[in-house]
Amino acid sequence: MRLSILSASCAALAFAETLPVPLGLDAYVPAPASNPMTREKVELGRALFFFRGLSRDGTLSCGGCHLPERAFTDGKPGAVGVRGQVSSRRTPPLLNRAWGKSFFWDGRAATLEAQVLQPILNPKEMDLTLEEIRQRVRAEETIHRRMKQVFGREAENEDIALALASYVRTILSGDSPYDRFVAGDRTALSPQQQLGLRLFRGKANCVACHVGPQFSDERFHNTGTAWRNGEFVDAGRAAVSQEQADRGAFRTPGLREVAGAAPYMHDGSLQTLEEVVDFYDEGGRENPERDAEMNELKLTMEEKRALVEFLKSLSGKVSEGWPEAR
Repeated sequence: MRLSILSASCAALAFAETLPVPLGLDAYVPAPASNPMTREKVELGRALFFFRGLSRDGTLSCGGCHLPERAFTDGKPGAVGVRGQVSSRRTPPLLNRAWGKSFFWDGRAATLEAQVLQPILNPKEMDLTLEEIRQRVRAEETIHRRMKQVFGREAENEDIALALASYVRTILSGDSPYDRFVAGDRTALSPQQQLGLRLFRGKANCVACHVGPQFSDERFHNTGTAWRNGEFVDAGRAAVSQEQADRGAFRTPGLREVAGAAPYMHDGSLQTLEEVVDFYDEGGRENPERDAEMNELKLTMEEKRALVEFLKSLSGKVSEGWPEAR
């Protein structure tokens, strides 16, 4: 049996042992003891995730930006909220966020429970108040009935957050060609992809940030994407930490399903994997806080193509919700 290596103490976690986990991930999906996962709660969270009533004009749900067919992102350079409002940051993928250490590009939420209501409350996204969230859920007969069955009371915002977080923890990606290769199937990756893997771990030094089963160190790095015309157009992590060294730094995104999650970077400024590889090959964009790991790589065209092909091998099987309920 695979062993789960977790940074938090086991006492602080409740494990969903019956939730199938794809090859390549830890054997158990972690959840806080205050919000243990159950099939009923997960499926309630799924209903809330796709409930358009949680937006001001009833046109947008969480699933309207986090599309299952696009690795739970939306393919747009900036997230689009109600009234057509466009964000300067793109919709981040939600894959394997059960193992996340912080949330949003700037890490301003420490848990999924703290994260899930924020887009609903954001005036530029779904634009509701806490009172309106509660009222809208209570007014939707089917969802409200299920809320009372799961939590034993009238719908409260705390319960809505618990259910949504439980559902998001079931959004998983694994069992990719890369995972099968690591598990012993030496034919799972082509020779070109195997070269890409060696470059990823070696000369290209991608593992400096994209490490572990999620291909993310869950830390914040400045690659220069927010530096334009001699200034930072987005403070990034510094808006949360208030540290100058964090200016223009953003959370490292995971790379699973990355081939289907264009455009790239926090602002969607790069359209293809080829552009991403070129950007890193050039050492990113120089600025006062650029990460020390960002250096010119001097990759050959063959090496660049191999890296792109390897990144494509990280696309596998995406699952969501409680399997027995589908």
